[in-house]
Amino acid sequence: MATFNTIAALKTGDRLVFEQVFHDHYESVYFYLLGKTKTKYIAEEGTQLTFIKLWQYKGNLDEGLALNIQLFRIVRTTLIDLIRKEEKKNTHTAGAAARLPLHSNEVWEDLMGREVKARLNNSMRAMPAVRKRVFEMSRIREMSNKEIASELSISVKAVEFHISKAIRYLKHILPVLLFISMAA
Repeated sequence: MATFNTIAALKTGDRLVFEQVFHDHYESVYFYLLGKTKTKYIAEEGTQLTFIKLWQYKGNLDEGLALNIQLFRIVRTTLIDLIRKEEKKNTHTAGAAARLPLHSNEVWEDLMGREVKARLNNSMRAMPAVRKRVFEMSRIREMSNKEIASELSISVKAVEFHISKAIRYLKHILPVLLFISMAA
């Protein structure tokens, strides 16, 4: 189906065409958002919101412009909206912390530590189950690679592999977590 006809059909409210657009573009939108956010939850939410907005604003589509271009404009604005929402939520959290008695910096440090820890835990949920368990056993329970291998009945090399993959994944997430906690 040509883009012109697709846009014209969308503008008239053709649900079958919308479903086809959804199926044709879902993965590219999802993986774009996942690449930008590194968070499955935000990628899923952003993808759903993108297609909701596409349907809501179908009357504003430009028949002279490729659907991909218009769709990814919606994706980018949706991503910006999600980031602003997150920042607003963090601002409210920081505002509540600012109203606490500041007789000690320990209160603030404790709040920020909990915030980073919660975000780290959320990020770890995206890891495969074995990798997450190996990482927790290594870094939280401070078990040796040999102890982990023995308890999970896997090789020491497999333990090392999972730890290195977890660390590489978290290295991408950690700067964002630290930035967010410092900005809050």
